[in-house]
Amino acid sequence: MKRVITLTVNGLSCEVAVEPRRTLAELLRYDLGLTGTKIGCSIGDCGACTVLIDGVPSLSCLVLAMEVEGRDILTIEGLADGLKLHPLQEAFVEVGAIQCGFCTPGMVLTALALLEDNPEPTEAEIRRALSGNLCRCTGYQKIVEAVKEGSRKIQLEKKS
Repeated sequence: MKRVITLTVNGLSCEVAVEPRRTLAELLRYDLGLTGTKIGCSIGDCGACTVLIDGVPSLSCLVLAMEVEGRDILTIEGLADGLKLHPLQEAFVEVGAIQCGFCTPGMVLTALALLEDNPEPTEAEIRRALSGNLCRCTGYQKIVEAVKEGSRKIQLEKKS
């Protein structure tokens, strides 16, 4: 039996009827059309489905949609300002940290949460924060460089 829940997704309040077993990843992709949230393993191993729930990186394939009632969800679609990419997204593009792109949304959102807590992380701190996000295309070095560059860009933007 479906139940109507209210949540905020990318700054917009949403009311959605969900079945008790529907995951947040399924709700975002199939009910709200936010396909940036990828469903990779469905068991919480790959990190492709990472979104921010109240600012905390969360594996949306392991979270039931009903559990996020009244919560604030940020997906990759909510990061850009219209056509202007977020500085961290720009850095991923500029540094070449995107290959197939499947892991990128989860990587970017995990890195964003790190940078909000620690604006100038070390390489070891970046690698630790991203350790739950798997990429099958790269050796992670470009991703680490992108997070460092994103940190620099965010700091410059704050000074402007």
